[in-house]
Amino acid sequence: MTSQPSTTSASETADAAHGSQGPVLVVDYGAQYAQLIARRVREADVYSEIIPHTLSTQEILQRKPSALILSGGPSSVWAEGAPVRDAELFEAGIPIFGICYGFQVMANALGGTVAKTGAREYGATIVDASLGVADTAPEGQDVPGPDSILTGSPRLQKVWMSHGDSVTEAPQGFRVLASSGGAPVAAFVDEQRRLAGVQWHPEVRHTEHGQATIEHFLFGIAGLKPTWSTENIIDAQVERIREQVGDGRAICGLSGGVDSAVAAALVQRAIGDRLTCVLVDHGLMRQDEVEQVETEYVASTGVNLHVARESERFLDALAGVSDPETKRKIIGREFIRAFEAAEEAVLVAAADEGAKVTHLVQGTLYPDVVESGGGEGAATIKSHHNVGGLPEDLEFELVEPLRELFKDEVREVGRQLGLPESIVGRQPFPGPGLGIRIIGEVTSERLEILRRADAIAREELTESGLDQEVWQMPVVLLADVRSVGVQGDGRTYGHPIVLRPVSSEDAMTADWSRLPEDLLARISNRITNEVQEINRVVLDVTSKPPGTIEWE
Repeated sequence: MTSQPSTTSASETADAAHGSQGPVLVVDYGAQYAQLIARRVREADVYSEIIPHTLSTQEILQRKPSALILSGGPSSVWAEGAPVRDAELFEAGIPIFGICYGFQVMANALGGTVAKTGAREYGATIVDASLGVADTAPEGQDVPGPDSILTGSPRLQKVWMSHGDSVTEAPQGFRVLASSGGAPVAAFVDEQRRLAGVQWHPEVRHTEHGQATIEHFLFGIAGLKPTWSTENIIDAQVERIREQVGDGRAICGLSGGVDSAVAAALVQRAIGDRLTCVLVDHGLMRQDEVEQVETEYVASTGVNLHVARESERFLDALAGVSDPETKRKIIGREFIRAFEAAEEAVLVAAADEGAKVTHLVQGTLYPDVVESGGGEGAATIKSHHNVGGLPEDLEFELVEPLRELFKDEVREVGRQLGLPESIVGRQPFPGPGLGIRIIGEVTSERLEILRRADAIAREELTESGLDQEVWQMPVVLLADVRSVGVQGDGRTYGHPIVLRPVSSEDAMTADWSRLPEDLLARISNRITNEVQEINRVVLDVTSKPPGTIEWE
């Protein structure tokens, strides 16, 4: 495939969405929370991007940032080859906020002292934010001061730490704001140079008042304005897509998920019936999902949709196969073949009209960009299962209207575009579909059993109002396992179903969701009453790690 990415950067597109204010750049020092930092900045309605720490000071300045945030990282500033900064970046006049390792990088570059104190701190930690506060202030009073990143937060507060080295002396000109048992200098600020930092992780939910700390930096120290919004994104992207596609035509592979659905809706709004969407019905979707795309999605967008009915192809290829990796490879292979066949039909139809398809729409999200290319731009494009691959002799230019967005932002754009909640609010779903939620061979009978059980679980979760609290709830059929039960005064020998409700912010880690007992009881009762083949419902209470989200 010789597809070419869009030549318009996320920063250029963002400029149109948030005006002249430059982006807040998150300098990634290898932190597992770098994406989370960028998300927290955007939650404050300020546009942010992630850049690698390998960029030089001049390369960073060329991006015209309005502020910088230095992320945490696994290194020690004293380790050989550790990523560090000289003073040049901090003397460039840009507001900078250091977090954890980034805090130590700032202290080290500006003449402070970073030492191996031997007092490591990991997890929940209490910090004392009373340093520098007047002794006459009433005991227990919140931290005062309009210029402090800790203004309004309690003097003693719980934060999330993860460090071995500690800052023991702040650089000249800095005011120390907080300390902890393992960090003599846990927070500092230099209001004149608009530099600040904390040893802890304000971006994680475990840190009390963390979002307020970030916003104090953005608005109090850096003086930024909350001008980033998903409403502006739509107008900016529609204009960009029209300019990019011109008089050409585009094709989009719909997966039934929110990413491709929102991407296609944006492109359809820009170029109308010159977009054709292809949906491969591989027979592994959840109950009513194909019908929802065919009816509700088409009705709300007016998009041209070509549905390839290929369930028989997939079931034939999966017959007799139980190994998880083999199933994944078969589903991926058959998807490519089915998509190519459907795509060829679209191309032929366009040619019959004297037109040519010139662009391919993909639902690439910002985390995909960061993970595939370190946030360095459009050079590296992550492949997606909803596209499936293209013939090598075809040339398309990629249209990626969601390239600068996180998942929650994509959902909000979808709602503003008028997409049905059944699609916008859909939980994440794996590319191989229900094929990897059946432990054992995939058959039409087993798929039907799982669909009915899954539909009940999702319906009850929605009715309970907990959809937004549970990131996703895979329902797994243990098809090769049977257990004894009693139903209707008779002995049964049915299948167990596993509920896997999980909560997560970044998909890298997750914890099982503590659902109310009455909700679990309703789900269990309905499944065992309404799905005859199932006589036992069990709950997976494993976090990630050690368990993955999916069982296969």
